[in-house]
Amino acid sequence: GNISGCIGETSVLALLIGAAYLLYRGHITWHIPVSFMATVAVLMAVMRQDPVFHLMAGGLVIGAFFMATDYVTSPMTAKGQVIFGIGCGVLTALIRTYGGYPEGVCYAILIMNAVTPLIDKYVKPKRFGEVPRLA
Repeated sequence: GNISGCIGETSVLALLIGAAYLLYRGHITWHIPVSFMATVAVLMAVMRQDPVFHLMAGGLVIGAFFMATDYVTSPMTAKGQVIFGIGCGVLTALIRTYGGYPEGVCYAILIMNAVTPLIDKYVKPKRFGEVPRLA
């Protein structure tokens, strides 16, 4: 009814209930969604736009909790997940503000999925006793 949007992204309360269930069961961690949404909120506030509107409008909640936390395409470590979430947030804010598309969540997640192997390479903990190779 009263809110425009695609099916599944308009009921933020239902999405948050589903996200709480996934967090409670341990299927996802908080690192990606919190860093994703916090980055969008901070950047939109810096750009003098309403952060609450940008958090509740569009597919940000469904993207942060249900798409960006995919096991296969997100980083393995907590530090990598925070970097991934911040990258998604920065790209979403830039695409929404300066891009030609009103919704940047899907594009941001796709771009950061391509960067995931690089993130994993630099934040993966070293094995005990591993000696770095000299070129």
